[in-house]
Amino acid sequence: MESFQTSDGRKLAYTTLGTGPTLVCHPGGPGFAGAELGDLGGLSATRTLVLLDPRGTGGSDAGPDYSLDGYAADIEQLRNHLGLARMDLLGFSFGAVVAIQYAAAYPDSLAHLVLAGGLAAFTDEGQTHANTVIASKSDQPWHADAVAALAQEERGEIDDMAALWVREAPLYFAQWDEKYRPAVVAGAVGASAAPLLASNAMGFDVRGELNLISAPTLIVCGRDDFICGPPAAELMARGIKGAKVVYLENTGHMMFIEQAAAFRGAVSDFLKAG
Repeated sequence: MESFQTSDGRKLAYTTLGTGPTLVCHPGGPGFAGAELGDLGGLSATRTLVLLDPRGTGGSDAGPDYSLDGYAADIEQLRNHLGLARMDLLGFSFGAVVAIQYAAAYPDSLAHLVLAGGLAAFTDEGQTHANTVIASKSDQPWHADAVAALAQEERGEIDDMAALWVREAPLYFAQWDEKYRPAVVAGAVGASAAPLLASNAMGFDVRGELNLISAPTLIVCGRDDFICGPPAAELMARGIKGAKVVYLENTGHMMFIEQAAAFRGAVSDFLKAG
């Protein structure tokens, strides 16, 4: 793990994996560290992945706040630290929200933008989709506990974020399989409840920033993603001029675990196309 000091004296940590052109990556949550992303489904074979531990997670110090402006400013400081004139940026889940904010605020710093399993805002259409997908899994033995854990998170009852995530995780796959559990557990390393609680209190809505994005943009969406599914992807695509959308079949939210090859191919093809 590497780190640098921000302009206000905080430590921001990140992990570098792989070889090839640099791809800066922001995980989700909020509250997950870079470990959540693993090697992004093997993307590290052709890209140098810079996996950021956002403020308050993993090896990074807490920030003065957990605002989207603050998260975006941290990415800009990371870009400067890495010596990149312009960078490719991937935001996953809540990291996509941050990436949208960054792309709107720092357009000259961005070469390509990848929004993976992301959203711009919670909407009624998105909630209807979520309810339908969750209900479709009601016959699974893990369903009741996963739904209870999700409700506990939404109430802000988060004593152990990693343990709560492991209980919720089956909902985030199109077809849960116990073979995914080691990756789920590993992805919770460095997770922290504080950023999530702060975000839940503030809320977010970056729909107004979508039309400010000028970088070539790829939106990757799992068809069976309950929280950031097709309604979320369609909303982003309508707002970002020229955005390309790739839907991954038989895929939930954790696309780089469940359909690693399809995810890797979609991102690689987009970045290579330039």
